[in-house]
Parts: sequence; C-alpha cells; structure tokens
Amino acid sequence: MRKSGIILPIFSLPSNYGIGTFGKEAYRFVDFLEKAQVNYWQILPVGPTSYGDSPYQSFSTFAGNPYFIDLDMLVEDKLLKQEEINEYDFGNDENDIDYGTMYKNRYKVLKLAHERAKVDLKKELEDFNEINKGWIYDYALFMAIKDYKDGAPWKEWDKDIRFRKPQAIVKYSSLLKDEIDFYMFLQYMFSSQWKELKKYANDKGIKIIGDIPIYVAEDSADIWSNPEIFMLNEELIPKEVSGCPPDAFSDTGQLWGNPIYNWQELKNQNYNWWIERIKSSLEIFDVIRIDHFRGFESYWSIPYGDETAINGKWEKGPGKDLFDAIKNELGEIDVIAEDLGYITPEVRELLDYCGYPGMKVLQFAFDPKGDSEYLPHNYEKNVVVYTGTHDNDTIKGWFNSLSKEEREFCKSYTGMKDENDNWKFIKLAISSVANIAILQMQDLLNLGEEARINIPSTLGTNWRWRMSKRDLTDELAEKLKELNKLYRRI
Repeated sequence: MRKSGIILPIFSLPSNYGIGTFGKEAYRFVDFLEKAQVNYWQILPVGPTSYGDSPYQSFSTFAGNPYFIDLDMLVEDKLLKQEEINEYDFGNDENDIDYGTMYKNRYKVLKLAHERAKVDLKKELEDFNEINKGWIYDYALFMAIKDYKDGAPWKEWDKDIRFRKPQAIVKYSSLLKDEIDFYMFLQYMFSSQWKELKKYANDKGIKIIGDIPIYVAEDSADIWSNPEIFMLNEELIPKEVSGCPPDAFSDTGQLWGNPIYNWQELKNQNYNWWIERIKSSLEIFDVIRIDHFRGFESYWSIPYGDETAINGKWEKGPGKDLFDAIKNELGEIDVIAEDLGYITPEVRELLDYCGYPGMKVLQFAFDPKGDSEYLPHNYEKNVVVYTGTHDNDTIKGWFNSLSKEEREFCKSYTGMKDENDNWKFIKLAISSVANIAILQMQDLLNLGEEARINIPSTLGTNWRWRMSKRDLTDELAEKLKELNKLYRRI
C-alpha cells in the first residue's frame, strides 16, 4: 500500500518553553497529519543528548530525552505550579533552541516536580522501575555519578567505579540515592507522556518512525554497563572506533569515534543486548529506521587515537546471523534500512535477505553526467523516498547551492523554475513508485538553509530549528491531502 510521511523531530515542535515537547503542539501536529492524510511521522532518535546536542550521540540507547517532557502537563498533574515555571528562562527565539539555557534551567524545574512525585506517584514509580530494571538503574546511576563529577566522561572516573567494583556501586548508590531516583522519575514521565501521544497518533492511523543509530556514544551508560560487548582494552579504552573510508567527498574519510562492537562476544550471548535494544525501540516506535545499515555487513574500523579515518580497514559484521536472531526472538518487525553511500553487492544481498526497504534521497539524484539510482525512474516499489533527510539542506537551500549544470538538469527533470517551486520537487517524491514517500516539514513550508537541521561533521548550530505555531494551517494540510489523493497515498 502506498503511503506518505513527514520528518519533524520532537525538538522542532513549537512550545512556550524553548524546545518541542509531548504537549499540545505535538497533538496539534498529529491532527495536521490526519487532515493531510499522512500515514507516518518520523521523529529521529529520542535519547538524552550529550555534548553537541546530537540525538545520534546519546547517554543511553534505552532512555528518553527529559527535555521532551511537557511542563504544562506536569502542571495539570499537579506536579508543578505555573508560577514556578515562569521563574525560569528557556530561551526567547521561537525558531531556535538555546541548549545552554535548556541545560541550565530545565532540570531545576523538573526537580521541583520530582519532589512532589516522590509522594504522589510512589507506587507508579516503583512499578515502572521494576518493569525497566534491565537498564534503568544503571542509566540513572550513570547520570547521577556524571553530575557528581561535574560531567566528566566515565573513562575519567576513579578506577573503582569505572570498573564497576561492587563496593563502589554500593557507595555511589547510597551517596546519590535521591539523584538516582530523580533520573528514574524523568524516564517515568517521558514514557507516560509519550505513550499517550503515540496512542493518540496510532488511533488516527498514524505510525511513528524512529531512528536508532548503529553505534552508541563512547560516554554512555550502554558501554559503561556492558563493556564486554565492545572492543575495549584492559583499561576500558576503545581499541577501535567507527567511521567511513576516504571517498569522493572526503580525502581523509569520516571519523565518528564510536567504539566498535565485539561481535563475537555478542554472538556468544545470542545477541541479547541487540535484541533488547530493538525490543525497547519497538515500545517507542512503530517502525525503526536503522542508521548505517551497511555496517552490519562490513564496517570501517579505525585505530583509536587516529585523527582521521585513513588508516581504517574493513571488517566483517554479523550479517544475516544478527537479523535471524532478532527475527527468532521478536518475529517480523518493521524496519527501514539506511543504505546510503557506497553499497556493495554483499550489502544489497543482506538487504534483500532481510526484506527491508532501503532509502532513496531525491537531493542525491541530479548529477547531469550520468544516470542515478536516486532518480525516480530507477526506483523499485520496496523503497522509501525522501525529499531530504535531517542531514540534508532544505529543498530551497539545496537548489540554490547547485551548479548551473545541476540546476538545469533538475529543472528539466522536475519542471521546477526556481527555488520557490518546492511543490514540484515534493510532487516528484509523492508520484514515484516508492511504497513510502517522506517529506521534510521545512520543505512543505519552503524554508531556506536557515531551517536546516544538521550539517554533518560540524558542531554548534545543529539540531536547533523549530517550527512556528502559525506554520500549521488547514490550507497546507489540504494541499498535501490533494497530492496524496492524486497519487493514491491515502
């Protein structure tokens, strides 16, 4: 069945408190999707972010981002008072997120809510913690120790707690009990508010697509709690890290720096950690988009400490074995495989074996020198076409950056006259044979490069764009609905 969707991260929703949340504007966006007859909402990863604010570098692959907890809902639950919220600054730019201010003030407000929840939600919190005991205490302890040590990464902690010596765990568990309880409370509120919003969307026939990165952050509870499943030395320092080899876009490749998995140890454990990760993700999302899918067939392994990716080498990943284990445990699951970049026949074979749809990004298509697999006339049905992803510019910004030859080719193929012809580009995705077509919200609004979500390999200005409340109109919903209707995506 042909369907359509929109990418809009939670943080990009409007709100009165500096960042998008699970509050009324999220429900209003779901109503917009329903009016436009859109089937999917893609929201990116939702984990708690670390330095650089990237949702792809999280303190935990199992936890949720406390910034998304809606403060107005906490007032309704009598866990906060409006005048308490009003005492704090969360930033005053409706289209931007001030993460520094957010970090400084958001937790102060949430701690006030926790003080009341200790009494009012005691039983609910105990039940939630028991259900999530496989990860939540380690995560909360990790975050509490980080705060206690002024944010220092765990590899710089004292040796006893870095190596999780039993006496050190007991010591910090006692010393930081209230802080640990606070972090578990945040996960309860995240989960409670999200489940209500997801049910609201699902009841309207809208499914949630969420991303999980293939790798986890070095400074994360995941690695601190499970060092044996990563390639670490005797001092728990990575031996190898992730990235991509040199190519036409970069002479030195890409150095991501995430620790590499010890796939043999994971296999010995029947891939239990990965199975639990997927299972946890399926409680949050309806469809999982797995980032860097090719890394499961072969991955680029770079010596730890190198400043570029040049000295890396290809290593074999778990391949079919991992996905067989996941299927045996969880059955058939809905996955979108991010298969962009250099894809070998072996990767294509793995993708075909799994049956997952791959991705086609329209912005990659317009090379006037030759045919491209990203041009719609080359698509198969079992793919997901994107006008652009979170790593791309908007259509308007992208079009203005094209060379003269690329722009002329794009005009000829799409019928676009200039950068304001965004709907012709959108129409190309919607009209394609791809089973699913996903649009950036910024492209529907015809915004320029100022609304770009992320420029890869840069820091400081990413993950900050927010939509305005006035952007969601009935006229826009109707226009998108007509296009979905015309090309049978309703």
